[in-house]
Amino acid sequence: MVYWMELGYNRVMVITGLISWWYGDGWTRRVKLSKEQFLSLYDYFSIDLLIRTWFAPFRQISAGQVSGPLGVQLRAWFDQVISRTVGGVVRTIVIVCGSVALLLSFLLGVAAVVGWALVPVAPLIGLVMSLLGWAPWHI
Repeated sequence: MVYWMELGYNRVMVITGLISWWYGDGWTRRVKLSKEQFLSLYDYFSIDLLIRTWFAPFRQISAGQVSGPLGVQLRAWFDQVISRTVGGVVRTIVIVCGSVALLLSFLLGVAAVVGWALVPVAPLIGLVMSLLGWAPWHI
């Protein structure tokens, strides 16, 4: 009889330990992981750097002053205009895509943190829903 009582006590302690880890250290780790993933993606796109260099010449080796005849100077000016236009378009596309990716990463991170809290109670929610007569295959 004492053996069964100890076994029941140990089961309660294991469940208590799991729940305390899940809503304590485990939840903290999930938040940190979501934050690290978001910051890694933010660093990958470097949107702040793209904004600072939005209309800088794009992959142009010589973007400085050009001296020489008017035709050479005019050609250099057109090269710079085209390079800045291409740079602006490419950086605009990357900024938009990066912003969308960051928004999705943030929303998925929030969903993961909220979902982390709901996982242990999901069987209870399912039990209550089934007792109420709800079945997902009858939708």
